[in-house]
Amino acid sequence: MTADGWRVRVLSRRDPAAPLWGPDAPEVIPGDLDDEDALRRLCGGADVVIHGAGLVKARSRAAFFAVNAAGARRVADAAADTPHVVLVSSLTAREPHLSHYSASKAAGEAAMAEALGGRLTVARPCAIYGPGDRELLPVFQAAAVSPILPLLAPDARVAMIHVEDAARQVAALAARPPKGHVVALTDDRPEGYSWRDLMAEAARACGREPRFAPVPKALVRAVGITNDFIRFLGATPMLTSAKTRELLHPNWAVSPEERPDDAPLVLYDLEKGFYDTVAWYRSAAWMKH
Repeated sequence: MTADGWRVRVLSRRDPAAPLWGPDAPEVIPGDLDDEDALRRLCGGADVVIHGAGLVKARSRAAFFAVNAAGARRVADAAADTPHVVLVSSLTAREPHLSHYSASKAAGEAAMAEALGGRLTVARPCAIYGPGDRELLPVFQAAAVSPILPLLAPDARVAMIHVEDAARQVAALAARPPKGHVVALTDDRPEGYSWRDLMAEAARACGREPRFAPVPKALVRAVGITNDFIRFLGATPMLTSAKTRELLHPNWAVSPEERPDDAPLVLYDLEKGFYDTVAWYRSAAWMKH
């Protein structure tokens, strides 16, 4: 956004890594979503506030709601005088019954809409991937070494978007007058990909051509339930029973009506995006192969 003349201010719990910003480092406000004074300083005098902070994994429903719902409401209160607020939510908010995460994202949307009305734009990205992403790293690590890759939910469709394209689409929404609407962000395949498409492309990005093995849904659910018990030991595994319900959901595609008007053209199709992601993982020594 700085390239377009915006002066950027960010809220950060710790000093952000300078190399990530390049020459256009933003103003940094130390604090978090519980710090109302920091939120007021963040939002004071702003033309647009973009709220993208949130939890993607947590040990309890209360922990999800404390950040994704109550935290969103505190941002809305701090932005009471801001002309336009963009909430970066999640496509899972379409299905709040699936998990505590999806319910908390839907609750965050409702809380901000109640406070801001037509000054709010809700952006729901589909599955985001790209440099720095730790959640999909195990998929690429497996694709790099395993001769057989698992296939989940063979009939499901999953829309995807590279993190850079997601950021460009959010910035484009922020630069336009608010319409009080909800839009979904995706690449140039809003109809989504099958799990075979995704696993095959991940393997090709690693220079491999694996075979595939369908995984029974019951086994996926069993892994999720097992990980639910692991949480009692203090861990926060990603693949819980709630997350398996999200993964096995058949429709994470995006309809034409959900997409924003005049969204920027995407820079990354899935092939280019996965190659870019694997190259970054290797350069950062997150992957050895």
